[in-house]
Amino acid sequence: MTLSITLLGTGSPIPSPDRAGPATLISAGQGESAEHYMVDAGRGVLMRLAAAGLGASDLTALLITHLHSDHITDLNDVITTRWIMTFVKTPLTVVGPIGTQSVVNHLLASLEPDIRYRTAHHQDLDHRPAVTVIEVNEGVVELPNGQGGVVSIACGQTDHKPVEPSLAYRFDFDRASVVVAGDTLPCSGLDELCTGADALVHTVIRKDIIANLPMQRMQDTLNYHSSPEEAAQTAAKANLSTLVLTHYVPPIPMGGTEDEWRALAAKHFGGTIELGDDLLKVYVTSL
Repeated sequence: MTLSITLLGTGSPIPSPDRAGPATLISAGQGESAEHYMVDAGRGVLMRLAAAGLGASDLTALLITHLHSDHITDLNDVITTRWIMTFVKTPLTVVGPIGTQSVVNHLLASLEPDIRYRTAHHQDLDHRPAVTVIEVNEGVVELPNGQGGVVSIACGQTDHKPVEPSLAYRFDFDRASVVVAGDTLPCSGLDELCTGADALVHTVIRKDIIANLPMQRMQDTLNYHSSPEEAAQTAAKANLSTLVLTHYVPPIPMGGTEDEWRALAAKHFGGTIELGDDLLKVYVTSL
């Protein structure tokens, strides 16, 4: 019985030839009974999911941390691919902050011509894309009957203002637990979610580099993201065993080597620090 983290996309809004957009896969269990939870759906996420040996039909649920475009760029692709690549009506469950239902409704409206063409052409495709949206704020996340059940999920508020609300999610399975945070500053909501957990996946930016860039739009990112040092302080405060860094801005190696990023975090956190390319896989065990 295992709980694992796969970094499907470690990129950012800046297009990269090597890094897909923000997305993290949490997998629990083995074989056909395994559950797979995708957190965020950045650009190219289904290509990375395929490289991990899975498809949209394998997802137990998709969870959204916040509604910034780079975190939901390929939500429409997940919806459409789930619909056309399954042969039994299998609703996609999308969990997200308040506003997620409106986004999904607008995506489905934009896909209306495609839906009409496909249902007209394929006699066995006799239903529209089935999407169940669950908007959450904090506390236990309850999935529809028949979906999930092995993994316990909770969520908490994070601080990415003026993007509000924004969430982090905690996954508990077989005495091991991992928290996945989207873009956020250090905050009490994330601290509470990390209490008693084993690992934290945290988006980070190199504030020391960005602070010297003569572009106001880049400077603006400093006041609502965490640095490797701040993510490490959050992990240390909760006494976690593992910190996984992702969503690198500027991208590695342009923004420094992996060893440099790791060293910044290691000044504040004595546990295991993981970072790297897309598809990095980390196994989580309980302390």
